[in-house]
Amino acid sequence: MTELPDASWTGASAILFDLDGVLTPTATVHERAWQELFDGFLQTVPEAAGYRESDYFDHIDGKPRFDGVRDFLASRGIVLPEGPPDDDPAHSTVHGLGNRKNRVFNDIVEAGGVKPFAGSVRFVDAVLARGLKLAVVSSSRNAPAVLKAAGLSDYFPVVVDGVVAVAEGLPGKPSPATYDYAARLLGLPGEECVVVEDAVSGVQAGRAGSFHSVIGVDRGAGRQTLLDAGATVVVNDLAELL
Repeated sequence: MTELPDASWTGASAILFDLDGVLTPTATVHERAWQELFDGFLQTVPEAAGYRESDYFDHIDGKPRFDGVRDFLASRGIVLPEGPPDDDPAHSTVHGLGNRKNRVFNDIVEAGGVKPFAGSVRFVDAVLARGLKLAVVSSSRNAPAVLKAAGLSDYFPVVVDGVVAVAEGLPGKPSPATYDYAARLLGLPGEECVVVEDAVSGVQAGRAGSFHSVIGVDRGAGRQTLLDAGATVVVNDLAELL
C-alpha cells in the first residue's frame, strides 16, 4: 500500500463517487433484490439454470437496471419483449422485471433504512477539508433517495444518476459518459477528477475516460479483478486512503 494516498488522489480537484457499495452498503440490498426477482421469475422458466450469487457480479453489478435485466437474461438464453419503460412490475418484460426489482429494492430500504460506510464518511470529510469538489455518479435511479436516507445529500451538490443519464442521453457504465458529464457539471476537466468505484463496469468506465486515477473499493468483486479492469489502486475501505 505504499502508493497510497499520493498516487491515487493527491493533486486532484474533485472526487467522483459511485454510490452503492462505495458510500453506502446498498449494494447488498441490490443483491438481495435481484436474487428475489430472478428466483421468482426463473420458476416460470424451469429449464433455465437457477440464480447464483456470482450472477450479480458477472452480469448485473454497476450497470443501469434494465441493462442488468437484459444481460442476466442473455446469460440464460432468454429473450423477452422490452415493454414500455413504465411497464407493470407484474409483466414478464425487460422493463417489467426491472421495475419489479426496483419495487423490491425500495421496500427493503424503507424497512431497514441506510447507514453509510463509516470509512467512506471519514474519507469524504477529509476530501472536503482539503477543498476538493464532490459528485456522485450512479447507475441507480434511486440515488437521491438513498443519499437522503443515508444522511449524505448535503455532501454532494452534483448527482448524476440513472434518471439524469436517460434525460441527457448518456450511455451507462462501462462507458465513461456519466463520469465525464459529472466533471463538466463541476466545471473541471476529467484529468483533475478521481473516480471511486466498487464494480467492474464502473472501474472500466473510469479507465476508459481521461481521469486522474481510478480507486477501486473491493466489496466482493475481488482486488485483482478490479486491478485487471483498470483500477489504479484497490482498497477494502476508503479510510485506508487517509
